[in-house]
Amino acid sequence: MDDTTPPVADAASSGLPSTEQILDSLKVVKDPEIPVNVVDLGLIYGVDIDPNGAVDITMTLTSVGCPVQDLIRADAEMAVGRLDGVTDVNVEFVWTPPWGPDKMTEDGKRQMRMFGFNV
Repeated sequence: MDDTTPPVADAASSGLPSTEQILDSLKVVKDPEIPVNVVDLGLIYGVDIDPNGAVDITMTLTSVGCPVQDLIRADAEMAVGRLDGVTDVNVEFVWTPPWGPDKMTEDGKRQMRMFGFNV
């Protein structure tokens, strides 16, 4: 880095939430049919934080025809939109790569087993 290159600000000094804070906020979002949050289910594929506070979330669902897609989108937008520094939230659903139980965290798998699901 030369003397004319400005230092890159981290999320805390810029007033923006970190990716970790965004993922933590998304842990309140659940598919009503599955008792595990979208993060531990492995549904979050990416988080992009714009310097102006816009957050883009790339995620999937357990099935393409999920009847609660709009509810999950609204819950995710609301959860992330509450964070300081966030000016806009955009949730994009993608279907590639397809979701599978292998994408779940160990916490998610443990929670599923507690509810009688075989994972």
